Amino acid sequence: MASSRLSILLALVFSSFSFVLSHSNRVMWFQDLFPPNVCPINAKANTFYGIMFDAGSTGTRIHIYTFVQKSPENLPELEGEIFESVKPGLSAYADQPEKGAETVKRLLDMAIDAVPPHLWKKTPVVLKATAGLRLLSEEKAQALLLEVKEVFEESPFLVPENSVSIMDGSYEGILAWITVNFLTGQLSGQNQHTVGTLDLGGASTQITFLPRFEETLKESPGDFLTSFEMFNSTYKLYTHSYLGFGLKAARLATLGALNMEAADGQMFRSSCLPKQLEAEWHFGGVKYRYGGNKEGETGFKPCYLEVLKVVKGKLHQPDEIRGSSFYAFSYYYDRAVDTNLIDYEQGGVLEVRDFERKAKEVCDNMERYNSASPFLCMDLTYITALLKEGFGFRDNTLLQSRPRSFIFPCAADTHKGRVDAIHKTFLIHKNFKGKYQQEKKNKKKQPLQG
Repeated sequence: MASSRLSILLALVFSSFSFVLSHSNRVMWFQDLFPPNVCPINAKANTFYGIMFDAGSTGTRIHIYTFVQKSPENLPELEGEIFESVKPGLSAYADQPEKGAETVKRLLDMAIDAVPPHLWKKTPVVLKATAGLRLLSEEKAQALLLEVKEVFEESPFLVPENSVSIMDGSYEGILAWITVNFLTGQLSGQNQHTVGTLDLGGASTQITFLPRFEETLKESPGDFLTSFEMFNSTYKLYTHSYLGFGLKAARLATLGALNMEAADGQMFRSSCLPKQLEAEWHFGGVKYRYGGNKEGETGFKPCYLEVLKVVKGKLHQPDEIRGSSFYAFSYYYDRAVDTNLIDYEQGGVLEVRDFERKAKEVCDNMERYNSASPFLCMDLTYITALLKEGFGFRDNTLLQSRPRSFIFPCAADTHKGRVDAIHKTFLIHKNFKGKYQQEKKNKKKQPLQG
C-alpha cells in the first residue's frame, strides 16, 4: 500500500478535489486539468482506476492508477500503478497525426488488459501534452490532439470533456511543486517550510517556489506569480516555464538550429561535440545533421562560450533562490547518474560546481565518452550554465540527492509500476552544512512505505 502522502497527491489528480488558481489576473479551476467526476461519491471500500497519459517532448507515457476509497469521508489511497512509455513523443508525428495517435492506442491497450471490464465505463482516460506540442504550430498540435481524442472515444473508457489538451507550462511547475511538497510532507499540518522545484525536460524547463520575502513578490514579473487556495491555505507561488530551454531544445539552440528548417544536407557543428563526429538526430519530427568542429577548437571552454549565448540574460534571477531549498529532477538527475556524480540507488551530495567539474572532464576527453552519448559534453555544459548563468545559483550551492522509489502492486502481474518522483531528485540548498543539516539530524525520519 502506498503512503498516505502519495495517496493525497494522487487523489488531487483523480478526485473531485478542486482549488482556485489565479494567474495573470485570470481565475481558473484545476478541473480544467483533470476531470472532476473520477472518484465514487458514496464509496465503501471501493476500488477504481484512472488512466493518465503524459505526452512529453521525448516520449509518451501511460500511468494506470489503482485507487481504494474506504469511506466517503477519506481521500482515496493509491494501491498500484502500471507504467509504460514509447518513443518518440507525439510532436515527432506532427506531419503524420494518425501515426502519433497509434502510439497512444498501443499504450491504451495495456489499460484494457489491466482494468476490469465492468469498470471500463467508470475509468477516466486523460492526456496532457507538454512542451513538445507547445513548440508546434497550433494547426499541427490540434491535429494530433484530435486524432488522440478519437482513439479515446473509440475505447471503452470514460472520456471527460477536456480529456485531451496541452498543459500550460506554469501548470507543470505548480503540479511538480505540489507533488514534491506532498511527498516530502512539507504541506502537512502547520508545516510551511516548503521546497522549490526545478524541472529540466526536453523542450522546456520550469522553476517554482514559494517566496518568503516581500521583495521577491515586488521584483518578480507579474506573470511569474500564481496564487491558489488548497486545504484552507493560500499559496502565492513564483513559477515560470521557459519554452525552448529544455535539454534537447537547448542542443538545437547551441547548434544554431532552433526554429530553423533543417535543409537537406545542412550540417550543424559545435565545439561541444567530438571533432570527427558526423551523425543524424531526430527531434520534434525533424531530422538534423550535426558534427564537431573538424578544424576549430573543442573542449569545455569553447563549448561554454557557445552555451552561454543560449542562457545569458534570458532568464529571470530572483535573489531569494540563492538561499532556498530546491528539488531538481528529470534531466538534472539523469545526467548526474550517467556520469557517476551520484549513485542511482543511493544518491549523494553535490555542489553546482560538480556539474562544471564533470563537464570539463567530459568535454576535454570527449573521445572517451563518445560511446555513451555524443551530446554528453554539451548537456553537462548546458546544465552548468543554466544553473549558474541562467538562474543565478552559486558554485557552492549544494545538491543533496533524496532517493526514494516506490514499487506498488499492480492489476497485471506482468507489470510493475514505479513512482520515481522522489528517487529522481536533488535537494539544492545553500549553507546546507549549517542550520539545515542540523535540522535534518534532529528530525525523526519517517520513510514512506512501499
